[in-house]
Amino acid sequence: MGSAGCEVPVRLQVGSCLRTLSTSRDSREISNALRTLTRFLEDCEFTRLHYTHALQVLVSARSSQWFGSLCDDEITRLWDEFVFKGPPDQTLLVLLDTISTTGECAGLERCVSVLEKFLSVGRLEVLLWSRCQTGGVSSDSSQMTETLIGHLAALPSITSNRLHTQTPDAFLPHQYYTLLATNILSILEKTCRALRDGQDCSLGFVAQVLGKVCIQGYATLIFETLVPRLSSLTRVDPLCQRVTQKLLEKIPERCMESVITGLVRKLSGAAAVSRLMGNLVVTNRKAQFVLTHKLVLQQYQHPTQLLKSVLGYLALNPERRPLLKQVLRCVCQVWCNSSAIKHTCVEQQLYVSKALLLCVALLDDSEIKELREEMLQCMLGGVQCRLDSSTERIRRMGMVVGECLSQRLDVPGSQLKFQYEPDEETRELKSLMESPSTEESEQSQSEHQPDVSSSLQPKKLTDQSVTSQPVTSQSGRGSDSELDSDDDLTPYDMSVDQEKKKSSPPRYVRDCLEALMSSNDAERVELSLQAAEGLLRKNVKATQEVSVQFSKVLLHLDDRYNTQGFHTMRQNAMVALTVTDTKPVVEYWTTEFYSLNYSLRQRLDILEVLALSAQELSEPITNKHTGAQPITAVAAREQRDDITHWRQIVEKRIQSKTRRVHKGATQPVKAVPNRYAPVAGFFFFPLLRNYDRPQVTFDLLGTDQLVLGRLLHTLGLLMHLAINAPVASQMGKALLDFAWAVRFHTDQMVRRGVLFAVCAVLLSMPSENLLTELSDDLMETRAWLADVAENDCDADCRSLAVQSLILLDKNLKTQLKLPDLES
Repeated sequence: MGSAGCEVPVRLQVGSCLRTLSTSRDSREISNALRTLTRFLEDCEFTRLHYTHALQVLVSARSSQWFGSLCDDEITRLWDEFVFKGPPDQTLLVLLDTISTTGECAGLERCVSVLEKFLSVGRLEVLLWSRCQTGGVSSDSSQMTETLIGHLAALPSITSNRLHTQTPDAFLPHQYYTLLATNILSILEKTCRALRDGQDCSLGFVAQVLGKVCIQGYATLIFETLVPRLSSLTRVDPLCQRVTQKLLEKIPERCMESVITGLVRKLSGAAAVSRLMGNLVVTNRKAQFVLTHKLVLQQYQHPTQLLKSVLGYLALNPERRPLLKQVLRCVCQVWCNSSAIKHTCVEQQLYVSKALLLCVALLDDSEIKELREEMLQCMLGGVQCRLDSSTERIRRMGMVVGECLSQRLDVPGSQLKFQYEPDEETRELKSLMESPSTEESEQSQSEHQPDVSSSLQPKKLTDQSVTSQPVTSQSGRGSDSELDSDDDLTPYDMSVDQEKKKSSPPRYVRDCLEALMSSNDAERVELSLQAAEGLLRKNVKATQEVSVQFSKVLLHLDDRYNTQGFHTMRQNAMVALTVTDTKPVVEYWTTEFYSLNYSLRQRLDILEVLALSAQELSEPITNKHTGAQPITAVAAREQRDDITHWRQIVEKRIQSKTRRVHKGATQPVKAVPNRYAPVAGFFFFPLLRNYDRPQVTFDLLGTDQLVLGRLLHTLGLLMHLAINAPVASQMGKALLDFAWAVRFHTDQMVRRGVLFAVCAVLLSMPSENLLTELSDDLMETRAWLADVAENDCDADCRSLAVQSLILLDKNLKTQLKLPDLES
């Protein structure tokens, strides 16, 4: 009864004060009402039951014009005291709700300024600390707590949705979340001091706010401020380590991934991760899944440093090392899985390869012995699968990882060794096998130690100068004696001298052919190769007499003497033969492409020669002949495996076919005479003749997917060069039928070739004929291209599919006379 009796006067007084604030125009009455309400701030019942309603009335009254005209220094002081000394959680909720529901007026501006001051005077830190003190939130409902957490985490979104471009800087994400992170740091430091004083604290509310902010996508902004300070504090303060680890343990499960990912990305080194997280990976299943599976196997966009931090963190503690071996087993299974190689992008395979090498480098000898069999199976299976790939980058990756694993396993007589051109990627993979440093103390010591090499350098130079002085003086004396007798002689200029060769270059086509066929003289073979292209282009009649025989010799010619520039000179000669006597030579190339007992390299050479010859023949006849130099610019054999040059040609054509608002309509490609159009069919159709007939040494639709991918690219280029040719429609129809049969191939290079060919058809085939051919399958074609553009694992395939969709829509609009939808 006593408490009820006290409740009535408080409620009546509060009601009387609020009526005065709402209706009175007397500044003295308003001051007395505010003073009365301010005295009630010490009453727990008032702050719990009446403060929110009282603040709403005050904010509403403050928003009115008449209230602003009555404000003096005393009213302003009492207003600030009531707002900024009351419960901060209720104040924040009232201010944000008022901003969200108030229209554009002077009252909205006053409310925004109050919220700005609320943040600037440190009430946000007071709010967080009030929730950390034990018993401070016992009377609040879970709904109230969840609402408060949501408003704290989304304050920039709530304010900007209402204020738009008038949003103050203090409410923008960068400034607000930096302030929030600074306040969280202060709360953690206060918690450490309170624990030392014997007080109990709870970090559950702060952990929920941190998790909510991170799951909304602002982990980077938060941890940019949190991580450097926490990393330095935990290095010297064990209690701070325990407080930080407790904070992470309290993170809600649904937010754990966002928090851990953001934290690990900002931390440098496994030791820092271990100090802040402790054994969270052992005690929390969600954290274990994120650290041992998601960050290692599923998400591949992270930098290598993150992998080093995560795996080093697992290796630092004996309780966590079993998880490191578990990760290694999972990575081994993925790395040697042939299906994963076919259906994942190269970037993800590189990421998994890095994880595999880092795991192996972190294992000690006893663990290597325990896992030797699993690692051996992984090495043999994974290397074999990658060597079968048609992508050079994947093959090189398999070679490097295979070498590193065999070296670490140290099996006598079974260490792998491959030949490949090293690049930045291979050097990075090999560097991961070096003994990783997981202790930051070693790094800091190395930073503070003087540079020994630099301190010793002057002494070393001095020693060298001392020892070199006698030699210099002796040589000086010797030179003086020699000058006495030879100073009148003029030196003979030998700068233009050339080495006299035993053989002379051939001057006739048949002599060149004979030298290449039968000569055992390396010098003569080199001279013949150097002269071959010029002789073949210059002596057209003689070339036509022996063109097929010469082609056969060049196709079977090997680099027996390691001749410099052999492959370039051989290819240039083959192109010269093709463009000089086109029909017989092209018939020979296309026939031999499907013949028995040729290596894959020779078949790829045939495709390369056909593509380069077609490019040269497609040049306008009106232009002066300049040879094949612009097309066959000197390139190493390894570089010729790249199809970038062909792709660039089609890219330019796509750009010319794409309409943009600022460019206006584009002009169609002007038809000009060239030497390729009459013979395009001789290049194209024979290559489609026997693709579905497997042979003993050549299975185009089976294991030889490398040649299949290059064949599709070659056919696409031949199709593109045949634009405006009479045979273009027949070529497009045949190429679409071929591409449609292999469009779901598992190899990435083959799928790229299919989409490249489709792009070429859409660019080169007349619109009316194209729609006729695709009329029955138009919807299925669009659905297939859309699916590839969205879901294919290869970025090039997705890009080509998007380009194909654009070209298909362009053709449809052109044929159906639909206006362009420019936006």
